[in-house]
Order: sequence, then C-alpha cells, then structure tokens
Amino acid sequence: MQKKNLGIMAGVAVLIAAGAWYIHSTGSADAKAGHGAKDGPPPTTVSVVAPVRQDVPVDIAANGTVTPMQTVDLRAQTTATIRQVHIKEGQFVKAGTLMFSLDDRSDVANVDKAQAQVVRDQATLADLERQYQRSQDLFAQKFLAQSAVDSLKSQVDAARAALVANQAAVRATRVSAGYSAIRAPLSGRVGAINVYPGSLMQPATSLTTITQLDPINVAFNLPESALGSVLAAQKQGAVTVQARVGEAPALSGKLSFVDNTVDAQSGTIRVKAVFDNSASNLWPGQYVNTRVTVQTIKNAVVIPQQAIVTNAHGTFVYVAQPDQSAKLVPVARLHAFGLNAAVSGLSGTEQVITDGKQNLRPGGKIRLAPAPGNVS
Repeated sequence: MQKKNLGIMAGVAVLIAAGAWYIHSTGSADAKAGHGAKDGPPPTTVSVVAPVRQDVPVDIAANGTVTPMQTVDLRAQTTATIRQVHIKEGQFVKAGTLMFSLDDRSDVANVDKAQAQVVRDQATLADLERQYQRSQDLFAQKFLAQSAVDSLKSQVDAARAALVANQAAVRATRVSAGYSAIRAPLSGRVGAINVYPGSLMQPATSLTTITQLDPINVAFNLPESALGSVLAAQKQGAVTVQARVGEAPALSGKLSFVDNTVDAQSGTIRVKAVFDNSASNLWPGQYVNTRVTVQTIKNAVVIPQQAIVTNAHGTFVYVAQPDQSAKLVPVARLHAFGLNAAVSGLSGTEQVITDGKQNLRPGGKIRLAPAPGNVS
C-alpha cells in the first residue's frame, strides 16, 4: 500500500514539472512574438525606374482612305469612229499626251470648206472696196449721184461683216476638228480602256479614266473634341500627318483641309492630308492608319503607365526615398502613348516605383529588387 502511494506522488510531481515547463515555453514564445510586432511588418520588395526627359508628340489616331486629288472620265465630244488608240491600260501619261484619234475626215473637209468661203469673201470685199473708191472719184467729178456711192458703201460693209462671220466659222470648224484628237487633261495613271479602233463613239460613251496619283490625298474623320487643337495647330502650321499601310513604314504628309461642318450624327469632322506619292506607295481607295500630330510636349518627364496609381483620392506615383521608404507624389497625366506617359509633378530625378506598389502605404519600408529596369 505504501509503495502504491509513493508511485502516485511521483506521477503528480512529473505532471507539475511538465506544466511548469510548458508555461515557461509559452511565455518565451509570446515574448518573442511581442518583440517582432514591436519592430513592424517586413519591407516590401519593389522595382523602380528613373524617369526620362524627351519630346513627346501628341497624336490623334484615325482610320483613313486614300482619295485622288483629281479623276477625269474621258468622253468624246462628237459622234465618230475610233481610228487609233495611242495608250495602254495602266500607263502613266503626262498632261497633253495624245490618247485617242477619231475619224476626222468630215471635220477636215468642213475646215477646208470654211477656209474657201473666207477666201471668196476676201475677194468679194476687195472688189467692192475698189468699186467704192471709183464711185467716190466719179462723185467728186459730178458723174455719179450720192445715192449710188452710199449703196456701194453699204455693200462694202456687208461684205466685211460676212468675211468676219466666215473667219469665225473657220475657227469653229477647227475646234470641232480638234475634238478628233483626245489628249490627257492631266498627268496620271490610265484606267481600263473601254473602246478599240473601229468603235463608234458618242458623247455618252466613256473611253477611259485618268487618276492623279502624285500628290495624293488621305481623307479621314476626327472626333469633334479634337477640332480646337487641330485648328490651333493648323494656324501655326504645325500639323503633321502620318499614314501607314499594314506593316510598311509610315509616310509623312501635311494637313490640307478641314471641313466647314461637324457631322451631328457621328460627332466627327472630315479632314484631308496631302502626301507626296512619287513612289506610288498609296493607291486610291486604299485603307490606311493615320496619326495626326497636333502638339509636341517639349522635354517632358516620361514614366511607365504601370507606375501611375489612380483612385478616389487622385492620380499619384510612389517614389523611393533615400531612407528606403515610399513617398506618395501626386502627378498629372499629360499624354499617354504606348506603355509610357508624359506627366507633370515630377522633377525627373526621382526613382519611381513600378512593381510592388499595390502593397505600399505612404512612408512604408521598401527593399529594391535586384535588377531595376529603365524607361525605353
């Protein structure tokens, strides 16, 4: 019995010792935890970039269509037969190039006839003028009455008027004969040819078209909100336009036309730009991507757009301080382009935080990532 009591007492002593050890261990852990909480949360790992200064063009993008400055539909002015076609489809011609010859035999005959009439009238007028001169001499010698002289004077005036009329008829017939030679009214590219030698032509028949390709226009629409900046830049002569077809290099042109009304339904205004097209990079009817530069921000501070934070309190960025803390700096986005943006509110010497900013608070501790990037 005594041995049994001794065993019970030994077991109780072991339990008491274990409890004391547990309480001591728990207290030490709590003390350590309290010490860690006193030091604050660990620093946030962030990436930073240095802003760069550069000239930033303010662009407005739009979809445009290439349109020729001039297109002429060639038609005959008389009814005649095609005698010869001097050009080929797709050929580039200069203004004045002979393109079609019509059967002009009837017109040439009419010109010869009118010229013969002029010669006859000249002979008649010369004869009447001689008779009138003799009648004046006879009247001075009292051999002829005044009425006879006046009659001859009237005949001379009538013959002179008939000569003038027939000379005008010669010019008219020459104009009509000139319609038989159809020449290019402008320099450009010939379209499809719809007639052949022997075809009977009428004024309603289209022969072909000529389209001017150099220079050439690009027409596109801009939002009415951009009208003010476009007109202001146009007054200063500072509006440049770029046009790009697919992946080809962009072509530069100049704004040439701003329409006088805004389309009330779409809220846009139609504009045109003129481009040098000596290499025929632009083709009528072609779809192009255009970009209008209405302003250039000189020496702007440029940072990545991902560094900018926007919330109910405004727009700002976090800047790394020398004491390894984060500082909130308000900024204003002047112009966004691609992955970057031109902003105000920074001097350009700061280290702007890009990655890790979502976990930051003003004054929070930071730790820089091993390899910070730079703005490209």
